[in-house]
Amino acid sequence: MKGRLSIASLILSLLSQAQTIQMLHAGWEFKMDSADQVWRPAEVPGTVHQDLIKQGQIEDIYYENNELRYQWIETKNWLYRTEFTIPAGAGPQTLVFEGLDTYARIFLNDSLLGFASNMFRQWEFDLKGLPAGKHCLRIEFISPYKHLRKKVQEYPYQLPAGSEKGALKVSPFCRKAAYHFGWDWAPRVVTAGVYRKVYLRSQGPYIKGITTSVLAIRDSTVFVQWDYDIEGAQEGYQIELQSQRFDLERKTSDGSQFAPLRKAIRKARLWWPHTHGEPYLYHDTLRLYKGDSLIDTHPFKYALRTVELVQEADSLGTPFYFKINGKAIFARGANYIPQDMLLPRVKDQQYRRLLLQAKAANMNMLRVWGGGVYEKEIFYRLCDSLGIMVWQDFMFAGTMYPANEQSFLTNVSAELEDNIQRLSKHPCIVLWCGNNEIEVAWKNWGWQKQYGYSKADSTILWRAYQSLFDSLIPKKLKAFDSNPRPYVHTSPLSNWGHAENFKHSSMHYWGVWHGGDNFEAFADNVGRFMVEYGFQSFPDYRNLRRVISLENMHLDSEVMQNRQKSYVGNQEILRQVKRYYSEPEDFEQFIVLSQKVQQKALKKAIAAHRTQQGYCMGSLIWQLNDCWPGPSWSIIDYYGQEKAAYQTVRQGFGKNYWRVDGPVLTFVVEEALELNLTLRYRRPEKTTESISISKAFTAPGVYRINLEEEPATKQAQRDLELRYIEALFSNE
Repeated sequence: MKGRLSIASLILSLLSQAQTIQMLHAGWEFKMDSADQVWRPAEVPGTVHQDLIKQGQIEDIYYENNELRYQWIETKNWLYRTEFTIPAGAGPQTLVFEGLDTYARIFLNDSLLGFASNMFRQWEFDLKGLPAGKHCLRIEFISPYKHLRKKVQEYPYQLPAGSEKGALKVSPFCRKAAYHFGWDWAPRVVTAGVYRKVYLRSQGPYIKGITTSVLAIRDSTVFVQWDYDIEGAQEGYQIELQSQRFDLERKTSDGSQFAPLRKAIRKARLWWPHTHGEPYLYHDTLRLYKGDSLIDTHPFKYALRTVELVQEADSLGTPFYFKINGKAIFARGANYIPQDMLLPRVKDQQYRRLLLQAKAANMNMLRVWGGGVYEKEIFYRLCDSLGIMVWQDFMFAGTMYPANEQSFLTNVSAELEDNIQRLSKHPCIVLWCGNNEIEVAWKNWGWQKQYGYSKADSTILWRAYQSLFDSLIPKKLKAFDSNPRPYVHTSPLSNWGHAENFKHSSMHYWGVWHGGDNFEAFADNVGRFMVEYGFQSFPDYRNLRRVISLENMHLDSEVMQNRQKSYVGNQEILRQVKRYYSEPEDFEQFIVLSQKVQQKALKKAIAAHRTQQGYCMGSLIWQLNDCWPGPSWSIIDYYGQEKAAYQTVRQGFGKNYWRVDGPVLTFVVEEALELNLTLRYRRPEKTTESISISKAFTAPGVYRINLEEEPATKQAQRDLELRYIEALFSNE
């Protein structure tokens, strides 16, 4: 009995020192500001729109024009509350919100605890001294429209925010997902709520995180550094990693950083994009001790890889491509946007399904676009394990920002620290990018004239841009990305309006669609790295019917016109449908043909990029997915259904790509290849014959075979008067 008591006491002693988490997701209620007397059940994590739908106060926001009917929601303040209990002996606690959307006053037992002003940040509040027992937590979410109205009206310049729908442009001042205010593929749905996890964390030493950096690779040996973050550790603590225990050694006098650990890993297995190898992940655990007592454990995964962005001038202009582990990679993939307007509705299985679809389409890179959100951990964990590289934008898009104000920079500074530290441990991230299309807009879209900026105004606004994207972000990356990777201040770095620019750096090509160019223009407008390009289509008829009544299922209905958010609109789709096919018989046929012309557009674009591989080293379609059911550039609709163009993209992004141009076959191979080629010919009477030839490609590259110069095919054409139709090949 004595022995049992001793063991039990030891277990309790260890548990009492360990980090504990108490989730606060139960028992929430909500109501509209102080005038509403009725508290209704709420879901956390969630948004007020979700709660209103669940309680029957509003209908589906995606049905017909409901997004317009319910825009009153963003003009109101919303109250949320719950109760929680701190058990006796629990010790001091920290209240943690992983995401509050966006302006919120937090009250504890009717006393103001603090104010939140950024949906991209984690907010923590020290509850030291709070006694055990029951407590009331209340949050007042303030309308961004109300909170920022005076600020916008008094600001000396009107900031562009061209994609924001509505007269009062508040989005440049609001650290909230830009697409919530409307985009050319998104409705305006300005959400509010506790949209990510909320919990109590016991105070005391704990492991905040660990990142892995590759210092060098020598043959099969990789030299590794681990940087770890320990909160609240004092003298006498130790960490254990790789079966070795070390005393905590402070790197800085205040203890905010600790000396890293270094090790040589023999016979190391590297992480590769799935198109070039195995995305191998190591598994390990970091442990924190004080004497013989285990204080905290932190299981983690890490990968061994190097990344380099090559931008040095060459004989053709300025390249832009990635090297992973020293190997040049042709990036093929898409731009990713949030999967819903109501972010908490996106479940883990939806992330898994979408990213598996991306991998199955032979994509090895996704760009997390800068008008959405820094995604949840599951997104990056899946990209790590699936071998999908991530181009990570910071959340700035399509406007100038008030970065000449210290309060704005202070807020953004905390946002950057949170997200760089959180995301830098993921090997999938190969690039940080400051913003989406701001520099190209400033220099080419005529904002200065449109908004009446004087020369002095322009100087102030551009210096504000530089202070954020050329100064603050690089400084934060240097301080908090312990696994350094490349940074570019904007995308694109070249504008598609001038032919010379296609020789230089990254490119968003919108001559097709916005410029009205026909699809053949893709072949003549190939840049060094194509970050955006595409063509719209509609989702399948059945999926559109889920949100639109039968009587409104035609292009001229007010509902369908509102569903199209692009200013170019349905007329461009219809123009290309008529060009390649004919006048659609009805709306259902129009939808089918819209997807077919999208197929044609992407096939021509990808063919142009792949057959100039080497000069062009990246092809990212706009866009992978949707945030609501409607026409857009996506190849996978809101419900996860693949459009016709998905298969075109899958084929175009294959490891070994080929294309037919009359008698010339172009092959793009990414490794040395022995090719057995089967050529099919058709007689005038439509019977077919096949001829086999063999080819050896000695190195990766682009190869062209002129069939008129091949003895076998030349003889066949002469003797049989056959016409070449297609080529099939396989690796044997």
